Amino acid sequence: MPADTAPMEGTPLIKPSTTDHPLYDTICEAIRTVHDPEIPVNIFDLGLIYTIEIDNDGVVSILMSLTAPGCPVAGEMPGWVEDAVTPLPGVQSVSVELIWEPQWGMDMMTDEARLELGFM
Repeated sequence: MPADTAPMEGTPLIKPSTTDHPLYDTICEAIRTVHDPEIPVNIFDLGLIYTIEIDNDGVVSILMSLTAPGCPVAGEMPGWVEDAVTPLPGVQSVSVELIWEPQWGMDMMTDEARLELGFM
């Protein structure tokens, strides 16, 4: 990769979420109701939700990944996330985009997810 296109040192690989927005915690809890059918842990604690952006009008953009590009529910899971977040009061619209960089890894899971899956 040419030096002028490489990310600057210290640049986060994952775009930061809008954690200070009043809807952030509610949206996270709604996403925690979505599970990968093959893994008994919700996708938020698995670390599959990379970014939750919320603007002042309640427009929500979510960047997420999957445990693997060949995941059997790859085409369906973004819709499940959208369906979980859309009905929340204050949410005007939701868009969910699958991204593959950075690649998901087990280090992205919460401690609770690692414990649940027997990795701790």
